[in-house]
Amino acid sequence: MNQQPAISVAELELDASGAAVGLRAAPGAPAPVPGEVYALVRVDGRPTATVLGRYEENEDPAEVLAALAVPLLADGTAPRGDAERLAATEAAVVGPRAADRGAAGPGPVGVPPRASVVVATRERPASLARALDSLLAQDHPDHELIVVDNAPRTTDTHDLVTRAYAGRVRYVREDTPGLAIAHNTGAAAADGEVLAFTDDDVIADPHWLSALTAPFAADPGLGCVTGLILPARLGTPAQVLLESHGGFAKGFAPRLYDPAHPPADEPLFPFTAGSFGSGANMAFRADALRRAGGFDPATGTGTAARGGDDLYAFVAVLAAGFRLRYTSEALVWHHHRDTWQDLRNQAYGYGAGLTAYLTATLVRSPRLLPALLARLPRGLAHARTMTARRGEGGGGVPGEHGTQHHPWPRSLSRLERRGMLYGPIGYARARARDAFRRAGTG
Repeated sequence: MNQQPAISVAELELDASGAAVGLRAAPGAPAPVPGEVYALVRVDGRPTATVLGRYEENEDPAEVLAALAVPLLADGTAPRGDAERLAATEAAVVGPRAADRGAAGPGPVGVPPRASVVVATRERPASLARALDSLLAQDHPDHELIVVDNAPRTTDTHDLVTRAYAGRVRYVREDTPGLAIAHNTGAAAADGEVLAFTDDDVIADPHWLSALTAPFAADPGLGCVTGLILPARLGTPAQVLLESHGGFAKGFAPRLYDPAHPPADEPLFPFTAGSFGSGANMAFRADALRRAGGFDPATGTGTAARGGDDLYAFVAVLAAGFRLRYTSEALVWHHHRDTWQDLRNQAYGYGAGLTAYLTATLVRSPRLLPALLARLPRGLAHARTMTARRGEGGGGVPGEHGTQHHPWPRSLSRLERRGMLYGPIGYARARARDAFRRAGTG
């Protein structure tokens, strides 16, 4: 992989007029230095857009980046414009009263319900401590933190949680490996009306949990909310390449997905679960997740399926008749893996998880079989097109597509497609192992 200089990651604060208020390093990132800077743009504190710019030693980086950000605001990407569009959608879907409660202003309205935050982890105490520090700084008025120690080989996680965070974080041990199993164990131990899930390699914005859970108070038919994931660092070529081709971000426009009113721009709905959000930033109404059957224990990192646990849960909740909402105001900063081999593993796992979750949906919800089979060829063709597009040269900068600065290697596209072929096999193996485990403990 060609060596690329590190890109600073920062937060740019603007006032309502677009004037720069200040620039600071993103949480967990080093201070910006002259050169390229990737910045989250906040307007009066609200996440609004991202920009990538370059400043020299004698320039004010805040002014340079503000000049790039202002045209984005003029194009209608300001939070209020997005909220108004979402309000119109919600008025048509859930009725004007619920829409007024949920999106009349630039952010969710209402007192957030009691929440339980579940963090599944395995042998990463240093990154876990960083994540827990940010979760303990949340402005949510009523929540608990639960760490699920998944198939531990040492006592490091137990010692960290029970000593450094005693009385503030609950420790739960789950000896069977698998992210979905760990999430189900955490959900069973939780008492919140809303169950929020994030990873041990994130830093959560102080308003993250409030923004992620407040929409549930506004819409009783809401089953899931997902949020914005941005890179905490762009210090290695692998991190830059991943973010240049989309990373985990889903943009800044809020979306409401309703099974009773399928979105016109997603003909494969609801089987395009990858567009709804990611597992590092998601919350479910506890009752909705239970009605959907929870996470499929044969999916997720740590199983033969390699992934797909979050995607399966999104579709399962929608299939149970609940709505799903995406909001960029619920923000976490994700520490991307930093080596080329990490990226190879991620590419293969993404492809495997995609088809594993589709297989899980077919196996566990046979009533969806006609709709899934009708959409599956187009869905697989779409996924193949996306990986091929990456191979032709994807994003030039984090979040931007269409240039050749950081072309997506063909080898990674091939790995994704190989993973897609393997996914159903991996799911079958994981399901067989789960059945054997259950038989042995029954």
